[in-house]
Amino acid sequence: MRNSLPRSLVLGGVIATSLCIGYALGAQPHMSEAIAILQSARAELGKAEPNKGGHREKAMGLVDQAIAEVRAGIAFAAGH
Repeated sequence: MRNSLPRSLVLGGVIATSLCIGYALGAQPHMSEAIAILQSARAELGKAEPNKGGHREKAMGLVDQAIAEVRAGIAFAAGH
């Protein structure tokens, strides 16, 4: 339970940062919200027991890929 507050603060900072980046790159509120939700999902997967036959790890990798794709979409929109 001691690690809960620092993790929450880090997650909050990451979410706030990604929201700010999204707005700075062209006010993409839906894309920024998608990143925040994906990051929250990633954090929850990270807390889950690793007894899922590798599916938890695969899901975490896919969420990481989704975050990267959303960020790429934001960057693309900012350049066009």
